[in-house]
Amino acid sequence: MDGLLRHLTLAMARRHGAIVTYFVLSALPLSMSLAEVKMYNASQLLENMLVGYDKRLRPGFGGKPLAVMIYINLRSMGPISELDMVYTLDCYFRQTWYDKRLSMNISLEHLPLGITILERIWHPDTVFYNGQNSYLHTITTPNKFVRISPNGNVLYSQRLTIRASCVMDLKTFPLDIQSCPLFFGSFAYSTEDVVYQWRYGKDGKSVEFGKDIWLSQFDLIGSPLSNYTGNIKGAPHTILKVKFHLYRHAGYFIIQVYVPCALLVILSWVAFWINREATADRIALGTLTVLTMTICGIENKTDFPKISYITAIDLYIGVCFAFVLATILEFAFVHYFTKYGTGEPLLYESSDEEDDESVFDETEERHDLESNGVDGTHMNKIVADRSIREAIVTKLCDCIHCLTQTKRYYGFKKKADDGYINSVSQIDRTSRVVFPVTFFIFNVVYWVSYSRWKM
Repeated sequence: MDGLLRHLTLAMARRHGAIVTYFVLSALPLSMSLAEVKMYNASQLLENMLVGYDKRLRPGFGGKPLAVMIYINLRSMGPISELDMVYTLDCYFRQTWYDKRLSMNISLEHLPLGITILERIWHPDTVFYNGQNSYLHTITTPNKFVRISPNGNVLYSQRLTIRASCVMDLKTFPLDIQSCPLFFGSFAYSTEDVVYQWRYGKDGKSVEFGKDIWLSQFDLIGSPLSNYTGNIKGAPHTILKVKFHLYRHAGYFIIQVYVPCALLVILSWVAFWINREATADRIALGTLTVLTMTICGIENKTDFPKISYITAIDLYIGVCFAFVLATILEFAFVHYFTKYGTGEPLLYESSDEEDDESVFDETEERHDLESNGVDGTHMNKIVADRSIREAIVTKLCDCIHCLTQTKRYYGFKKKADDGYINSVSQIDRTSRVVFPVTFFIFNVVYWVSYSRWKM
């Protein structure tokens, strides 16, 4: 049986023309199994194949440029940082190329090899042009392998975590779609020596996605592929590009920012239903909403990059702050016409008895003037001046009555008198309608505009 195995092995060696292997196998012990013979045969074949192999020279040196085919299997993606404008992805990065010097005249479909073979053969110097702090997985061993086909095709696979820069346009943040590219190519070889291509063309099969890939804030909605020639270090290089289109989820920001800001604006409108004489209450409510809105805006900016333009969320917070501030200014305008000491008397409705009392006071004043020896002409002048002053004050009070819609009055009443009317300002009545309607229109325009922009 052992003799028959030996004769079959020698016949295989003669058939494939491995003369050196023939003589080596002829000296093998007859007790070796077929698997041991096959392993020994592959080892000797590799040693013979690498004799005179110069890894410093690319395959086909001096001839046509070598084509390096690329395809990527994406396992996971994230995190994506707007603060640093970078994104991270975990993938299997695979490269194939043809090296005639490694072709083998054997019937094996492919020859899987350890990573140490990379130290003895040529392989592409692929680099990620926009990469930052990328690394190869090394637990428990370096995650890479090499396979050599009998015809000389080489497959080189690595598991990489790539951290790449992504210049984001945050004008519509957080209602935005970001496009994060990944550029890679040769570090030293120009297009005269090495040309990079997508293995399965640009139809998308060259970048595969894992079934369980998931992002917390984004949906991966597309990954168009392209290649072009760029000038790097004064020489043309082939550059492959994959662009990841990321659709942001706005749910987190609606819960954490938009809803609280809208509720603060609505809370500030409570002041329109508080009596205008309750100055302390309305001022306290307005101050509380303004400070809360300020804190809300500052805290949400700490996680964002220091950009020089206004984002969509900045616009919303700014408009909400303006609404809250306008509520305080509205009360200041109302209070200006109602506080004491500005010419507006306490408000009450005059009666016929008070009118008669006013006439009696005027007659009594005339009597006092006559007792003091004031002549009739001078007395009439004094009384006429007094009537003019009262007429002016009455007109001013009528103007205030028109603005504040208070009940009519025809005289002055001291603060110590009994009772007065807590009237509602027409400005407050109007604000109860104008502020909610305006805020509603703003929200409709805001969400419709940015939704169309996002599409």
